[in-house]
Amino acid sequence: MMQFVNNLGSIRLRFREILNATFTLVFIALFYTQFNISKKVPFRDAQWSSRGRSTIELNANSSALTNTSPGICTGLVDHQGYPSSCEFLKANPDCSSDGLFDYLSFYYCDCNEGAFGAILLVLWLIALFYLLGNTAADYFCFSLQKLSSLLNLSPTVAGVTLLPLGNGAPDVFASIAAFVGRDNGEVGLNSVLGGAVFVTSIVVGIVSLCVADQQVQIDKKAFLRDIGFFLFTLLFLFLILIIGKVTVFAAIAFVSIYIIYAVFIATNEILKKHVQRLKLDSVTPLLPLSIFSRSNQDDDIQSSLLDAETDFNGPQLPNSLPEWMWASNVAIYSNQERHLWGWHDDAIEVDQPWFSLTNIWSLLNFPLTFPRRLTIPLLEEETWSKPYAVASASLSPILLSFIYNTQESLTSRSKNVVYILGVIVGFTLGMLSYLYTRPDHPPRRYQFPWVLGGFLMSIVWFYLIANELVALLVGFGVFLQVNPSILGLTVLAWGNSMGDLVSNVALALDGGDGIQIALSGCYAGPMFNTLAGLGVSLLIGAWSAKPVSYSVPQDNSLYYTMGFLILGLVWAVFVLLRNDMRPNRMLGTGLVGIYLVFLFVRLTGAMGIVSLAGLSKL
Repeated sequence: MMQFVNNLGSIRLRFREILNATFTLVFIALFYTQFNISKKVPFRDAQWSSRGRSTIELNANSSALTNTSPGICTGLVDHQGYPSSCEFLKANPDCSSDGLFDYLSFYYCDCNEGAFGAILLVLWLIALFYLLGNTAADYFCFSLQKLSSLLNLSPTVAGVTLLPLGNGAPDVFASIAAFVGRDNGEVGLNSVLGGAVFVTSIVVGIVSLCVADQQVQIDKKAFLRDIGFFLFTLLFLFLILIIGKVTVFAAIAFVSIYIIYAVFIATNEILKKHVQRLKLDSVTPLLPLSIFSRSNQDDDIQSSLLDAETDFNGPQLPNSLPEWMWASNVAIYSNQERHLWGWHDDAIEVDQPWFSLTNIWSLLNFPLTFPRRLTIPLLEEETWSKPYAVASASLSPILLSFIYNTQESLTSRSKNVVYILGVIVGFTLGMLSYLYTRPDHPPRRYQFPWVLGGFLMSIVWFYLIANELVALLVGFGVFLQVNPSILGLTVLAWGNSMGDLVSNVALALDGGDGIQIALSGCYAGPMFNTLAGLGVSLLIGAWSAKPVSYSVPQDNSLYYTMGFLILGLVWAVFVLLRNDMRPNRMLGTGLVGIYLVFLFVRLTGAMGIVSLAGLSKL
């Protein structure tokens, strides 16, 4: 088994190097063509606006391409009156992708709608999913882990606050990025709910099929509580969609569902110390993860990571969560050597000559990692570098000033003031970092500003990458003449759920408590993503629209998605209660079947093959 894990790790390393090199080459190709486009098309505004992707959208009830200014992008595909779609774009410069790269010009002008351009864009789509997960795994999750340590958070509090945020970051920030862009909120809604259907159906189904012969019994109380909270969340969201508008108060109330739960669990941690005296049952939290005994196979702990039911004479929980838990759902994207999902494999060290294929792959990976390394502070012992630390402290404020200045409402004078402030703050922080850091190890004192900076800059990069990802998906909606919300339901949901699939199946195959961890995460994760991703998105929208209510994107197909999601939850409750809380093949095949029917209904309805109310033709 150990040899297999080592071989698997070696293959994964080689595959990752080749994949990263491929992504870098695609990035260079896009960057090069973007530079040429700006030269060849002088009328095109080269400024990148991150305030809305309204330049391109598909009307929910029509296959016509529309724009905030009616008629600007209509007719791009047919290009009537123009020799080609490229000439149409040149005559209508406002019809462009709202991202770092103009994907419409790249596909229609540089690649002449050829297969090579489509392949490059598909590879770039995969690269953006990778960058989103890699930022979570190698930067954001480490900042959360360090922040939890500095704040002295107990495993219970960290497990219901920072841990879900780390593992659900790609879904949450992709949803927020979609909502920040005007008229693309339906992409965020379909992405989060589509991901929830995928995880609670496909992932739970596969896990159940994998462990069907083991006859493992899961915690009934925890499972029913998870389902209950999830159903209440969906009911609240259903009411918001029915009303069609949301106020700031309603958005805060929606987000507060998870906040109340987290406070409830934190309070329970205090009360559990008096369980024996008060004769009360301890409350199993949303994330039942009994991972502390994974190194001791003789201990049979059927309790929770976040709130274990133990006697006073029993083993005590450690003061912090295990390191591998912080990036469990995004570990497949990590470039760091980790003990994935608690597996302790021995790293394979191979001496490589200076000029080798591995070093070439590493060099090609440099453009993808270098910008983030220069702007995200890291205090990790293994990766500490004083030059990078000084650079991140200096360049982070400058990057923030560039992003802030993308707002179209700012005057030239205001932008210049912001740039000057960014340079002054960056220079000051850079000098302080240079004077008060050592080259051999991270700072031992005043770590909180560094960790907070890493946390905030990781969020900035999340937004930049997620913004680009949604812009590319909207571009694919134009190329394929499909509604971008369908791509959010499928491509974006699947891409962001791959980490859940791999991590939860791996945990289940590990046996023992890993099965409880996997099934619990399949319900805890989607619930958190729904409350945090959609809740924060709705709150941002309501706040920007006040004093009037924020109009929720209207997409009647969401009712079908929520219906199948609830059906999967009810099916899981029915089968598990009937089978004494033991996952079996009936549960697995039923959930997989529900998802396949759901996918068939949504796709055939969108293509007009099946006529259902609310499912318009693409």
